Amino acid sequence: MFGYVNPDGPYLFKKDETLYNAMYCGMCKSIGRGCGNFAKSALTFDIAFMSALLHNIANCDVKIEKRRCALHLIKRRPMALPDDISVLLGCVNTVLAYYKLLDDKADGDKKGVFAFLYRSGFKKALKRHPQAADIVKRQTEGQRALELSGCAVIDEACEPTARMMQELSRYCLNAYADEHTDALTYDIGKWVYLADALDDYDKDVKRGRYNVLYNAFGESTKAEAVEKNGEEINFIFNSLFADMRLQLSAIKFYFNHDLTDNIILRGIPLKTRKLVYGKCGEGKKKENEQT
Repeated sequence: MFGYVNPDGPYLFKKDETLYNAMYCGMCKSIGRGCGNFAKSALTFDIAFMSALLHNIANCDVKIEKRRCALHLIKRRPMALPDDISVLLGCVNTVLAYYKLLDDKADGDKKGVFAFLYRSGFKKALKRHPQAADIVKRQTEGQRALELSGCAVIDEACEPTARMMQELSRYCLNAYADEHTDALTYDIGKWVYLADALDDYDKDVKRGRYNVLYNAFGESTKAEAVEKNGEEINFIFNSLFADMRLQLSAIKFYFNHDLTDNIILRGIPLKTRKLVYGKCGEGKKKENEQT
C-alpha cells in the first residue's frame, strides 16, 4: 500500500476515530502474527481502512480489547484482535511492501536496497497465502510491462493496480464478494495508482522515471500539468468518485459503516485536492467537489 487512504478528520465521529486507531493497532498485531515483527514497519493506514471495509462486508465482527504493545508499554490502547481476515491482510501488506521495494530497486531508487529486509516476512506470507502473493506478483509484472512500454493511456496504465486491488479483495471476501464490491475495490485501486502518480510527478520527471500523467500530458512540472489540463484531471477523479458512491450505495454492510463512508466519500476526495493543488487545495476548486 502507499499510505494515501485517510479519513476527513474534522468530519470523523469520535467513535469512528477510536475504531480506526484500533484497526490500525490490530493490523500491526496481525502483521506480526503472520509475517514477523519486522514486517510491521510497512504498516500503513491504507490496510487498516481495508480491514474495516472487508470485515464489515464479510459480516465478521471485530473484537476490540485494551492491550499494551512494544510502542505503548505503559498505557493500554484499544486494538482489534487478529483474526483470519486481518492476518490475511497483513500478509497482503507485506507482499505489497516487498514488491514495491523491488520495483523501486528496478527504477534505481535507493529505497529498493531495503527489499531484502522484508524477504523473511514475504516468505511467511507466501506460505500462508500463496494465492494472494500470486495475484500481487502477476499484476505487478503486468504493471511493470506497461510502464516499460511507456504507456501514455491513463486508463490502461491504471488497469493492473486496479485489478490487483479487486482480485485481492475478492480473495479476502470469498463468498461475500459481488459485482459492487468488485467495482468499488477496482475504483480504489485505480485511485491509489493515480494518487501515487500525482504525488511523484515532479520527482519522476526530475529522475527520468515513468509517470503516466507526464506521458499523457507532457508538462515538465505537476503545476503546469494541472494548469493546462486541470479540467481533464478533475473529470478523471470526479468520475471515479461518482462510481465509488454508486457502488457503495449498493453494497450490503452488516455493521455501522460511518468510518468507511467518511474515508471513501470525504477522505479520498480531500486527499486528491491536496495532491492536485497542494495543501491550499482544501479551499480551491470547490465547484469540482462531488461530496
